[in-house]
Amino acid sequence: MNTEGRPVLNKNLDSKSFLKWYWLKEELTEFCKANGIPASGSKTGLTERIAHYLDTGKVISAPKVRRTCSKITSITLDSLIEPGIVCSEVHRAFFKEQIGDSFSFNVAFQKWLKANAGKTYKDAVDAYRDIMAEKKTGRTVIDKQFEYNTYIRDFFEANKGRSLDEAIICWKYKKSRPGHNRYEDSDLVALLMREE
Repeated sequence: MNTEGRPVLNKNLDSKSFLKWYWLKEELTEFCKANGIPASGSKTGLTERIAHYLDTGKVISAPKVRRTCSKITSITLDSLIEPGIVCSEVHRAFFKEQIGDSFSFNVAFQKWLKANAGKTYKDAVDAYRDIMAEKKTGRTVIDKQFEYNTYIRDFFEANKGRSLDEAIICWKYKKSRPGHNRYEDSDLVALLMREE
């Protein structure tokens, strides 16, 4: 990516400068591999590890992801959600029976399950219905690592009738600048610059 004023991502960069700019996950992964930093995980995790490395010169390890097979064989509404839940076919069958064939393990619901060990599966069914109702009526929350998706959604909310090409031009302009990557009306200057 060739951007005006954007520094080169190397060991000599300080974390404050690093965090000002938008980086592709591929760039972060490449830097991690070249410097012995664990290169797996989310973009947010990679960013945190690189910032720590740039500040201290020390490598922090990636969090261990423990995969376990589900030992659950039957679930009732009164059953408690197990810690470290792994969504299995038993879970899917239970939720389809309670909610209907439209049920699917969406990201928001999986996060809810992982964060609410010890609550009942009745609570989980209620939470799923709340999540789906919010999706229909409200604005869903997009995780931080999906900055592009958030930007494009916010662009269209502020600019009814504009095209995806125009949204992408503004996104490319925004990510080439230091600072946050959230949509602002001032980003429309990128469309004027294109016309000149």
